[in-house]
Amino acid sequence: MQESGSIWDHDFWNWFKDKGMFFTSLITPLILLVLYGTFLSNVYEDTFRSALEAAGTTVSDKLIGGCVGGELVSSLLAVSCVTVAFCSNLLMVQDKITGARRDITIAPVKPSTLALSYYLSTLISTMLICFIATGVCLGYLSYVGWYLTAGDIAKLFLDVVLLVLFGTALSSCVNFPLSTQGQASAVGTIVRAGYGFVCGAYMPISQFPEGLQKVISFLPGTYGTSLLRNHALRGVFEEMGNQGFPDEIVEAIRDSVNCNLYFFGDKVALSNMYVILISAIVIAIVIYVAMNVLLAGKRKG
Repeated sequence: MQESGSIWDHDFWNWFKDKGMFFTSLITPLILLVLYGTFLSNVYEDTFRSALEAAGTTVSDKLIGGCVGGELVSSLLAVSCVTVAFCSNLLMVQDKITGARRDITIAPVKPSTLALSYYLSTLISTMLICFIATGVCLGYLSYVGWYLTAGDIAKLFLDVVLLVLFGTALSSCVNFPLSTQGQASAVGTIVRAGYGFVCGAYMPISQFPEGLQKVISFLPGTYGTSLLRNHALRGVFEEMGNQGFPDEIVEAIRDSVNCNLYFFGDKVALSNMYVILISAIVIAIVIYVAMNVLLAGKRKG
């Protein structure tokens, strides 16, 4: 038990001792929020206003701000929960480069214990950053248009927890085979550049070609983004209904911002989104632990 505790101390506290890694992880979501609010908000707002004007409907600036803000916040959190996990998980690669992992494996530690210690340290570190980002995002929503209830906020934090669990498991599987700084940098760049597109955070999935839409519908992160969208915008859609918006217009808006997802033409219920995301987390963790056990077995053989 003491051995696993010492491994935990190495993984967790070393991440905070590396000030460059810590502050990079911390500031990334905040920079994204500034960039999203500065550039993307105008694009989303113009698109939203044009759609409403085409339908012959006008709304208050506060409602538009709430809709645009909810879309921006859910996009930021959907991306950050995964990309920050990849950044935090670089410690696993650095331990290989510095030889620290080799020193750890000399001790009589089970491969599964070592794997879970890296996973838990990355999980807690990423969770801390993403909770701070969520708090800042809620502050942003209170400024541009607040339509959230206590239930919505609780569900947003639940979504963040699940996406951090998923991002940590995914980054653990991807980073595990890496052994050089160049490999880690390349993977990090690819994830940061591409993940927002494949999870539906940057662009509505409906704008992708039909074949790509079907491929994206198999990716668990897509459903995590949709859960965040639904809970960040639930109050906005409710207010639209209270103001007399026709149901078909509200449903069309939900389709356009990925609140509604379709799997080969069938609408996916929110409960099924949770099942898909949780199943992906469990499967990824099992794969990651199995990779560690298999590697240890090969070395002994």
